[in-house]
Amino acid sequence: MNHPGRKGEVQTVAVATVDDLRERIRRKSKLKGRQPDAQSLAEVVALIGQRPEGGHRRDLLIEQLHKLNDVYRCLHDRHLVALAREMNLPMAEVYEVATFYHHFEVVRGDDAAPGLTVRVCDGLSCEMGGARSLMAKLQATLTGNGVRVVAAPCVGRCEQAPVAVVHQNPVLRATPERVAEVVKADATTHAKSSGKAAFEPAALALKSVSPAPSQQRVSPDFVGYEAYQAQGGYRLITDLLNGKQDVEPVIQAMEDSGLRGLGGAGFPAGRKWRIVREQPAPRVMAVNIDEGEPGTFKDRTYLERDPHRFLEGMLVAAYAVGVGACYIYLRDEYHGARALLEGELAKLQANPPCPLPKIELRRGAGAYICGEESAMIESIEGKRGEPRMRPPYIAQVGLFGRPTLEHNFETLYWVRDIVQKGAGWFSSFGANGRKGLRSFSVSGRVKHPGVKLAPAGITIRELINDYCGGMAEGHELYAYLPGGASGGILPASMDNIPLDFDTLQPYGCFIGSAAVIVLSQKDTAREAAVNMMRFFAHESCGQCTPCRVGTAKAAQLMEAERWDNKTLEDLCQVMGDASICGLGQAAPNPIRCVQKYFPNELGA
Repeated sequence: MNHPGRKGEVQTVAVATVDDLRERIRRKSKLKGRQPDAQSLAEVVALIGQRPEGGHRRDLLIEQLHKLNDVYRCLHDRHLVALAREMNLPMAEVYEVATFYHHFEVVRGDDAAPGLTVRVCDGLSCEMGGARSLMAKLQATLTGNGVRVVAAPCVGRCEQAPVAVVHQNPVLRATPERVAEVVKADATTHAKSSGKAAFEPAALALKSVSPAPSQQRVSPDFVGYEAYQAQGGYRLITDLLNGKQDVEPVIQAMEDSGLRGLGGAGFPAGRKWRIVREQPAPRVMAVNIDEGEPGTFKDRTYLERDPHRFLEGMLVAAYAVGVGACYIYLRDEYHGARALLEGELAKLQANPPCPLPKIELRRGAGAYICGEESAMIESIEGKRGEPRMRPPYIAQVGLFGRPTLEHNFETLYWVRDIVQKGAGWFSSFGANGRKGLRSFSVSGRVKHPGVKLAPAGITIRELINDYCGGMAEGHELYAYLPGGASGGILPASMDNIPLDFDTLQPYGCFIGSAAVIVLSQKDTAREAAVNMMRFFAHESCGQCTPCRVGTAKAAQLMEAERWDNKTLEDLCQVMGDASICGLGQAAPNPIRCVQKYFPNELGA
């Protein structure tokens, strides 16, 4: 290649002066993005504490957000910036977590924080109890002067419907007048109760655990640490650690009892212990007390009366499986139960009856999806509660990447009684060929709603007549939901089906957490299904398109006077086949049940 010859001298051209280069270096040395102001940093540090030597733990992000939310009743964006700095996290990561959970409200700039919030439960049981009318009257009479009234998904007090929550204080069988009195008194925190009660769940077998509606209180008396020990509590775990009791008979008793996971999945508890025990150490435990399934309140009922029986069951499981750390995940709506559990855990750890594993209580933030085990684990790790793909299963790779024993509260609650009374005690109960006890959360059109400790396999008629005092005055059984929002809807003509694991699937239903909602001739299965689908659409985590779009579109189609059954079936097929987790997979159940068992309601 020929190059032109050089013509004259080469001229030097200055690209930048020395001052220009210095200014460029100065600009690059400045941090990009929004920076925290001194006041916000000081306010955040005052709540979360000084940064420890190794930095703040990433998995405590949601706990730190709660501290801010409790004090300021919102999350100011300036505090999120300061929190990101203190925890050494990207601002985007803090923001995406804060905006995922319903109980966190991000307020921008100089916008004022929300005032006192009154939440009215719009779950199916509360809706049947008059929540719509209550909501309208409260919005008309209370809104303004620093008070706002909003709808909220099921708050886990279905036997006390309708329920309103004034900040963190639930108002049972709420009326506009009663709620106004609580607001006027500024009674915004959950009442406390005595810790000297006697409570023996085994003595309540084949009886109602919940008292009559007129005797139900926000804060029932409970068995405190000292009282529990005086009644023989923690003797089982002490004997295990002292070598007086072998582990193998304990696991065998769990297997022989037939106890299955009582959170809904129904996996045999003893088999789960063996599976996780065989995994390499270190192993951890995650306890699910999220209890977000509409119609379910059994875990709260036991927890607020007898917390240490659950804690001992957890310790026995931890020792049997070789767990070094236990994480308890409690739904945020249970403010009273959380305060109770915090206090009793502190007493246990201050004066332990035996060496304890690490125990941490984690607080949910208003996300039904976190009842799914892998979503709960994501939330415990301080992330958005989005379900994980499987495999690997959490028994192999779970919390913090370790083999994880995951259990529902009630499953652990029965460990002490099964081991001490023998596997035969638990399995001796049962009806219609089924074995074991089930804690049914019964709500809706019955005289005495509440938790009923009945034999597995009982029928809906037997449950209503023998445990609930019959149907409410002026009501006749029309339909029932055997397993909460996800479990489908059955007509009164199918009142002889045993209620247990594996018995309802042939009818397009399942028992799940045994949340039974009873409908009468004054209700419609169609409206119940619409209520459920709105709930699913509201609670979808949005991670997968079939669930995110399918639930919202289905709710819209179901509000039409005549259902487009073909399109709805297409949506059901896609949601059931392609959703990542059980929310989207079970969402079609109410639709298909109405189409199959209640076609007369659809104008077909």
